[in-house]
Amino acid sequence: MKKQPQKLNLKGKTITVIGGGLIGASWASLFLAAGMKVVISDPKPDIQDYFNGKLDGNIADLKKLGYTIDSDYKSHLSYVADTATAVKNADYVQENGPENPAFKQDLWQLIEANAPEHSLFLSSSSGITISQQGTKMKNSSRLLIGHPFNPPHLIPLVEILAKDNDAGVEAAMDFYHSLGKVPVLLHKETPGFVANRLQAAIFRECVSLVADGVVNVKELDDIMTASLGIRWAVGGPFVSFHLGGGDGGFPFFLHHLGPGMELIWKDEMSKPVSYDEKTTQLLDEQVKEHYGNKSLVQLAEERDVKQIELMNAFSKLG
Repeated sequence: MKKQPQKLNLKGKTITVIGGGLIGASWASLFLAAGMKVVISDPKPDIQDYFNGKLDGNIADLKKLGYTIDSDYKSHLSYVADTATAVKNADYVQENGPENPAFKQDLWQLIEANAPEHSLFLSSSSGITISQQGTKMKNSSRLLIGHPFNPPHLIPLVEILAKDNDAGVEAAMDFYHSLGKVPVLLHKETPGFVANRLQAAIFRECVSLVADGVVNVKELDDIMTASLGIRWAVGGPFVSFHLGGGDGGFPFFLHHLGPGMELIWKDEMSKPVSYDEKTTQLLDEQVKEHYGNKSLVQLAEERDVKQIELMNAFSKLG
């Protein structure tokens, strides 16, 4: 397998996007921006209206990130409800269906029977493994996980998992790299993959700190965005702690600060945390108090503006 992903010319290639909801619409916008022919396969009768409502905003976001997009990009978009027909000419398939193993098993059996032999099969699933999804396929090694972080057209990460398919991994790494993504190969299956496991662990502590009355939800958000959010965006935990050890590097950090961290693990992080009625009510009340003066649409727009600014800064860092 190649050490570094290669840049492909995706213009004119056909990709079938299974599921035109939030994730599917985000993916499809990025594919259109790359000049690909995009086929949306979704049985919902109002899917075109929903998708078109998302498309213009997503494309505007991508232009702000520096993507050069053909003015006629909408002419490369089509809708085919029937999955078997939708994948007939697919070079790539990006699946975004319900997180239901039985549904995905039937879906991939159908896709495998109707897609071209060269077609690359990719699932956006955030937790259902290849072993679970591919049970009805003749060759389940054709299926790879290509799990994005939401929204896919803005957030760079794609987690890749494969089963005995080095050629597929190479093709997936090249594909996502060519879209401007940061593809990372995971070396074994784990529930939630990596990014969601990290998110779950951090949010556990967020809930614990708010439930214990240490901070409220707005204060916690401010702490995260004004410290770890910035630090880890450019360095990540390991390199940050390596630098935190000064001239002694990571060994010095572990020797001097590791014991204190272990005490927090033992004394504070061993406490049970759950979404019981009391905790859920407290979180809900505080979210409404601190964020209820704006609609979800307003909050999302503000977040996306900041995200684009950060992504532009991130790209300049190399």
